[in-house]
Amino acid sequence: MSRKYKFRDQDKLYFVSFAVVHWIDVFIRDEYRQVLLDSLTFCQKKKGLEVYAYCLMSSHVHLIIGTHGAPMADILRDFKSFTSSQLRKAITEHPQESRKEWMLWMMERAGGRNGNNSGFQFWQQHNHPLVLNSNFLLQQKLEYVHTNPVEAGFVDQPENYLYSSARDYAGGIGLLNVILIV
Repeated sequence: MSRKYKFRDQDKLYFVSFAVVHWIDVFIRDEYRQVLLDSLTFCQKKKGLEVYAYCLMSSHVHLIIGTHGAPMADILRDFKSFTSSQLRKAITEHPQESRKEWMLWMMERAGGRNGNNSGFQFWQQHNHPLVLNSNFLLQQKLEYVHTNPVEAGFVDQPENYLYSSARDYAGGIGLLNVILIV
């Protein structure tokens, strides 16, 4: 891993993005999105994760995070490992998942090509944490996180996207507790 992409200062906020292998659109079902939300909530309550912004897209996740507990690299590693196994189970057991065999085959194929895995890989390996060490960069990434669903054509306004913290920033209440950046 490059030195450029590491969590160096636990007192800073970071922008991270991570995607499903092959950019598979997994998060089109509420059940799968709920696995991510529940896991983020657990990390907030039990591991000291601070979530400042988030957006769950169909194939990837954007976060602005900090910590007052465990190191961020450890939190993210555990989060990705846990959600990988939970989502594999959810896909396998979903009675109406028409893409089940194809998705699992693609993830097994990705895992077989990666020596860091045991034959299955849900998430792409990298997170590319970017330290948000200026107000300009922080505001830029906050806008990017919230406008992603608009750019994708899912909604007309960021706050209309349910799986994002944009509605919290617009004065509403979202699905996940976030710390507002003011």
